[in-house]
Amino acid sequence: MRFLSVISLMLVSAAVAAADVAGSHDIEVLPRFPDSQIVRFNEAQDQARIYPQGSIRRVSSRLRYEREIAAQGRFVAVTYELPRTHTAEEAFTAAREAMQAQDAELLYWCQGRECGPSSSWANAVFGESILYGSDDQQTYALMRLAEPRQNSLLALYSITRGNRRAYLHAELLEATAPLADTLPTPATLLRQLRSSGELRLVKRGEPSEAWVALLARTLNLDSTLRVSLSGEQAQGWRDALVEQRVRAGRLELGEIPTPGLQVDVLR
Repeated sequence: MRFLSVISLMLVSAAVAAADVAGSHDIEVLPRFPDSQIVRFNEAQDQARIYPQGSIRRVSSRLRYEREIAAQGRFVAVTYELPRTHTAEEAFTAAREAMQAQDAELLYWCQGRECGPSSSWANAVFGESILYGSDDQQTYALMRLAEPRQNSLLALYSITRGNRRAYLHAELLEATAPLADTLPTPATLLRQLRSSGELRLVKRGEPSEAWVALLARTLNLDSTLRVSLSGEQAQGWRDALVEQRVRAGRLELGEIPTPGLQVDVLR
């Protein structure tokens, strides 16, 4: 029976691989969503890319990004068609959580109409018309990989088209030049807090002026949110956040042993 099970798994894997675009392969750091198939693939040794770090819009027929990150280097782009039994949001969530489990840093995350027109993401940002769908059914995230691959960016975009077919698009760019230290947006950190109930900031030991200001803006976007702070420098972070006008009653000290800083939502 065990032999038959192994043979069955091999046949399934072979069928999936046969359905993929010729010459394509997965991005090595990103697990493939079950039963998805590669329908678009692009790879280049030297590619320049600009990734939005904010919503996009058109002004006088020109595309405008609120913020952006430009980089150049080795590039791989994969578009998966997802099985009809799962949604684009499920595949996106699985991909995002898999990357954050590897301590990738979330730089930007938007959903639905707040991202801007899907047509702009499909045609102008990613150059794949197959990604054009409903503005309400899109999600985008830009992430920076953990050390020793801290100069690599991973972009994720999921969409459901009008014909109900769902896609997950992923791009990995390994920059040839060191990336600047880019902060996430406050709205991104708040979305992460609300989604997972925690922020794991493993690289943030002692409080820095930029990160204290960022966390203060994040917490002040929702004045009802109460959190605990854990880590060796948790008291220092709490004091600094209070100085930035975060109400002291919203900040407790946690006891989770963790590198850097961990922020947990108090239910």
